[in-house]
Amino acid sequence: MNSSQALSVEALVSFLEHEPHPTIVLDPLYTILAANTAYRRQFGAVDKPYLGRKCFQISHGYEVPCDQAGEHCPMKKAGEAKSPNRVLHIHHTPRGPEHVDVELRPILDTRHQVIAFVERIATVRSASARPSAEGLVGQGPAFTAALAALQRVSPSMLPVLLLGESGTGKELFARALHESSPRSRGPFVVVDCSGLPETLFESELFGHEKGAFTGATHRKPGLVETARGGTLFLDEIGDVPLSMQVKLLRLIESATFRRVGGVETLQADFRLVAATHKPLATLVEREQFRADLYYRINAFPIELPALRERQEDIPLLVESILQRSSFGSDHRWQIQDQALALLQAHAWPGNIRELRNVLERAKLFSDDGLIRPAALPPALLQPGGLKAIGTLQPTLADEAPDWRWPDERFLAWAQAFTGSRAEMARLLQVSERSLYRRLKALQPQS
Repeated sequence: MNSSQALSVEALVSFLEHEPHPTIVLDPLYTILAANTAYRRQFGAVDKPYLGRKCFQISHGYEVPCDQAGEHCPMKKAGEAKSPNRVLHIHHTPRGPEHVDVELRPILDTRHQVIAFVERIATVRSASARPSAEGLVGQGPAFTAALAALQRVSPSMLPVLLLGESGTGKELFARALHESSPRSRGPFVVVDCSGLPETLFESELFGHEKGAFTGATHRKPGLVETARGGTLFLDEIGDVPLSMQVKLLRLIESATFRRVGGVETLQADFRLVAATHKPLATLVEREQFRADLYYRINAFPIELPALRERQEDIPLLVESILQRSSFGSDHRWQIQDQALALLQAHAWPGNIRELRNVLERAKLFSDDGLIRPAALPPALLQPGGLKAIGTLQPTLADEAPDWRWPDERFLAWAQAFTGSRAEMARLLQVSERSLYRRLKALQPQS
C-alpha cells in the first residue's frame, strides 16, 4: 500500500470512530490495519496488541481463515465481486461465544482493485451461543442458517412464515423476530389458531360489539386491535377454517377489519408472522387452504430445523433448560456425561418440547440435582429404543405425525410404526386409552 492509499485508510479510520458497532480495516490478507474503540472493547484488545494481527486470530482464536476452519467468511466473496458481503457466524469474545452479523465492504483504488476491507460487526441479541435462561440458544449450522434468515428479514415489514415440525420453537423464533424488529416496543400478540373453535375465531381475532351475540354483554377488542403497533403471531395457521381464511386474507390485504356485530371499519397496524407444521403447499393443492392466502403469508418462509438436525446443540439446550429449571429451586441441576450421551443418541421426534419434558421427568428421579442415565425414560436406555421412536417419520409426509390427520392417513402411519403403543401415544401427545379407542375404531370389521 503506497502513502496515498495509507492516508485514505487513516482518514477512514478517523471516520469509523463515529460508528457505534465494532469496526475494523483489513488488508486482503486478513491483517488488521486499524480498529475503532468499540471493536477493541468487544474483543478485549483495548490494552493488547491487535494491529498487524489476523482478524481470525482475534475474533476466533484460529490460526487459519474462518472459511478454512469450517465457517463462512465474507472476504472471499466481497473481494471477488468487489461489493459488500454479509454473513452470520460466531465470534469468541472475553464474555464467551456470541452470534454476530458481519458485513464486509471492499475499498477500491483508482484502478478498481481491492486494497482493503471495512468489516462491521453487529452482535445478535435475539439468540445466545451460550447457555441462557431465556430465548433462543444454539450454535450449529442448521440453527445459524435459520437465525441468519431471521436477521435478514427482521428490519422489514414482510410477512414471515415459520415452517417446521411441532416442538421446534416456532413461537420463540417469532418472539425473537419481533424483538429484533423496529416494532420491538409494541406488543407481541399470539393467536393459537388450533385452539380456537370456528364459532369463536372471528370474535377473538376481530373483537365484538355489545349485543353482537348471546353473552356479549360489553364491547371486547380483538387480538388484531391488541397487536396495534406490534406483531401479530398466527400460530398453526394451517388450522384456520376455510370459512375464516377469506376474512383473514381481507385483513392482511386491506389492513382493515370490523368487530363482530359492528359497522365501523377499523384500521389494523401489525407486522404479520405465521407458523405451521403442516405442508401448506400440499393443502393448497387439495383445496384445503386458500392459494391467495398462502401466497400472502409466504412472502419470506423460514425453515426451522428439527432437533435431530442440530445434534451438536443438544448439550447447549440441555444446559439452558436445566439453568431455567434451577431458577428459584433448591437444586442447581446438572447432568452426567453418560446421560447426556444418551440424549444426543436419541432422534427426538418431539423436538425441543420432548427434550424439555424428558428433562423435567428426569429431575423427579434426581434427588441430589444430578441427572444420571437411570433417571431417563426407558426408551432412551434401550439400544434398540434410541432409534425406535425417532427414525420413523410418517410414510405419507415429511412432517411430524398429527392426531388430527384424516382416518385413512392416520391408519397408514400407525401401521408403519414399529414402536410400542406407549411410544406412539407419547409421540402423538395423547393418552394410551384415546389411542387404543381410535385404532380399534379404524380396524376393519370382520
